[in-house]
Amino acid sequence: EVAVRRDGTILAMRLDDLAPVGAYSMYPRSSVVESGQILRTTPGPYRFRNYRARGRVVFQNKTPMSQYRAVGHPVAALVMDAMVDRVARELGLDPVEVRRRNLLTADMYPYTAPTGLFFEKLSHEESLDAVLELAGYRALCEERDRLRGRGVHRGLGLCVFIDLTVPGAQTYATGGARISSQDGTTIRLEPSGKLTVISSVTEQGQGTDTILAQVAAATVGVAIEDVRVVTGDTMVTPYGGGTWGSRGAGIGGEATILTGKALKENILKVAAVVLEVDALDLDVRGGQIVDARTGESRMPLSELGRVAYFRPDQLPKDFQSELTVTRHYVPRHQPLAYTNGVQLSYVEVDVDTGFVKLLGHWVAEDCGRIINPMLVDEQVRGGVAHGVGDALFEHCVYDAQGQLLTTTMQDYLVPMAAELPDIGVAHVETPTAYSEGGFKGAGEGGVAGAPGAILNAVNDALSPFRARITRVPMTPEVILRALGKL
Repeated sequence: EVAVRRDGTILAMRLDDLAPVGAYSMYPRSSVVESGQILRTTPGPYRFRNYRARGRVVFQNKTPMSQYRAVGHPVAALVMDAMVDRVARELGLDPVEVRRRNLLTADMYPYTAPTGLFFEKLSHEESLDAVLELAGYRALCEERDRLRGRGVHRGLGLCVFIDLTVPGAQTYATGGARISSQDGTTIRLEPSGKLTVISSVTEQGQGTDTILAQVAAATVGVAIEDVRVVTGDTMVTPYGGGTWGSRGAGIGGEATILTGKALKENILKVAAVVLEVDALDLDVRGGQIVDARTGESRMPLSELGRVAYFRPDQLPKDFQSELTVTRHYVPRHQPLAYTNGVQLSYVEVDVDTGFVKLLGHWVAEDCGRIINPMLVDEQVRGGVAHGVGDALFEHCVYDAQGQLLTTTMQDYLVPMAAELPDIGVAHVETPTAYSEGGFKGAGEGGVAGAPGAILNAVNDALSPFRARITRVPMTPEVILRALGKL
C-alpha cells in the first residue's frame, strides 16, 4: 500500500511479505535472507521516508528455498515499480514523470534509506535518461498508441532498481556465518618477464580471468598477453571467498590492484640496484623498465628476471629481491556497495491466446568503474534472460497432494534464444570512492529489474481492458484470467 499526493508524490508505503521457505532453513545464510532483502530494498531508489514493513516466513512440506541470483531484488523492484505505475495510471499521470518526481536526486547523496541502507552515490536520473534515449522511448510510445487503434496491444514498462554488491564482513560475519568477505591475489614476475596472477576469486564464465589480467597488466605495466591467471582452488591460491554476490571485481579486482602496486614497487627496487639509479627515476611500461621522465627503455623485464632469479650473485649481499607478492583486500568502509539502473521493456500481448512477445528490452546500469564494457554487457544480458524466465516462464507447480509436477525441463520452462529480444545496454559510471579501483558489482542487476519492467509492460498493454496482473510468471493462463476469458 502507498499513500500519495494527487501530483504523484509518494508519501508512505506499507509492506507485508509472506515468504514460503520449504521444509527447513538453508546453511549458512538461512532462508530468511530472501524476505529480509525484500523488506530492506523495496523502497530502493525512491525518496519517501515513511515506511513500515513486516516479514514472515512459513515452513512447508516442499523443497527448501535458498539464495538465488539477486536475492530478493527482483521481487522488491517489481513490487515497488508496479506500484509506481499503478499510481501513474490511477492519477492519469506520465509514468516517467512520476518516477522523476519521486527518485532520489544527485544532490541527496550520501543518503541513508528508511531501512538503514547507506547509499554512497547513485545515478537514478542519469540512468533513466540513458535508457529512454537508448530505446527511443517517445517514438515507441507513438508506435504503441498508433497500433492500439488497429487492435494490436503493445505495452511499455519501466523498472528502476538498486542492487547490493561487494558484501563486506559486516554483512555476514556479525551473524556468525563462516563466509569469507575478503580475497587475496598473488602476482609473480616470471624469469621471462611475464606475470602469473593467482587469485582466490573464481571463473565460472563471468570473465573473471580476463578482468584480473587487465587489472594486473595495467597496474604493473605489461601487456595483457603477458599475464597468466590461475583461479579457483584455495589449496593453491590465497584464501578467499570466491565469486558470488557480485564481488569478483569489487574485492578480487581491488586485491589485484594492491598486489600489482606492491610488485611494481619491488621490481623498480631491483631495477634501481641493477642500473645504479634512484628507483623514483624509473617506471615500468610495456614490459620494459624505462626512464620515468623520457620513457626511454633501460631494461626489459625479462633481463631483470634473469638477474633476479639466475644471477642474484650480481646483486648486493644485503639486498633481497621480492618478485612474488601477495595482498588481501576486504571492504571496511561499508557493508555493501550499491549499484543502480533502469530497465525498459516493450511487449506485445495476444489477448486471444494470452501469449506475450518481447519486442525489445533496454538497460542502463551503473556498476561503478567498468573494467571491460563487453563483459559487463553480457553479464547484464544474461541477467535479463534470467529475469525473462522469472517474468514469463519459470514456476514450480505442485498438485493438491504436494507432488511436484514440473520435474523435468519439458515441464519447467525456461526462455531460449528464440524467446529473447535484442537487449540494448547503456553504461553510467559512478565509481565508489571507498576503493582505489572504484569497482562495484555487475552480475545481478540484469535480473533485478527485468521482471518488473516486463510486468509493467504487460499491464500497459492490457490497460485498455482495465486488466491488471500482480503475479509472475505471467503465463497465458494468468493473462487470460486477468482478461476474464477463463
